[in-house]
Amino acid sequence: MTDGRSAILTYHSLGGSGSVISTPPSLFHQQMESLAASRIPIVPLDEVLLRAGSVAITFDDGFRSLLDHAIPVLERLRLPATIFVVSDYCGRNNNWPSQPHGVPDLPLLSWEELSALPPLISLGAHTMTHPDLRRLSAEECERELRECQDQIQQRLGRHVRWLAYPYGASSPQVRFLTGQYFDLAVGTSLRFVSARSSRLDLPRIDTYYLRGRFSPEQILTRAGRAYIAFRNLLRELRGLASG
Repeated sequence: MTDGRSAILTYHSLGGSGSVISTPPSLFHQQMESLAASRIPIVPLDEVLLRAGSVAITFDDGFRSLLDHAIPVLERLRLPATIFVVSDYCGRNNNWPSQPHGVPDLPLLSWEELSALPPLISLGAHTMTHPDLRRLSAEECERELRECQDQIQQRLGRHVRWLAYPYGASSPQVRFLTGQYFDLAVGTSLRFVSARSSRLDLPRIDTYYLRGRFSPEQILTRAGRAYIAFRNLLRELRGLASG
């Protein structure tokens, strides 16, 4: 029983760093096997709004660890996914200026590696330099969006119409500018996709919250929905307390 809702899952790196952005490869493999064995439709990102009860898989930043630990599994199981690329940092490490303290310094996919990805893997934009777009002027924000899109399309020959906001941060102005270049955009709010979701601020479920009691194939159940709602409430309360 999905109650008409779908889910977009968010991963970052796959590895054993223990960081909030790193999922152990063995756990990722287990999660993908479970999803593939379930009756849940695993769909490309742009179909998740059209198909109730479906799941889309996304990866932010484009970490190089995906080559060893994600792509082979996704190919074998025939699961589509989207990687959001920080275009100025391809082939470098994730040490952009706004990176929070404590996040591990890890290598990112190069343009050559991105060009060799299988057709099941879609690419989206994650801006040029991963800033909080809300803190930029309209001109700076538009440049981050436009030039990231242009770089990916020109370097890889792939049409890029999807965006992930760095840190999930957007505002009415940011979303307006995004709509000039992209068909849809995703944030980081810990909620499900429904018919009421905005195409320019689709919610996603960070799989950091799925390392314990619930696994991805369980989140669309009644108990899974209650668990995500509870974790979202706790996150919002922590935000209020620190604000």
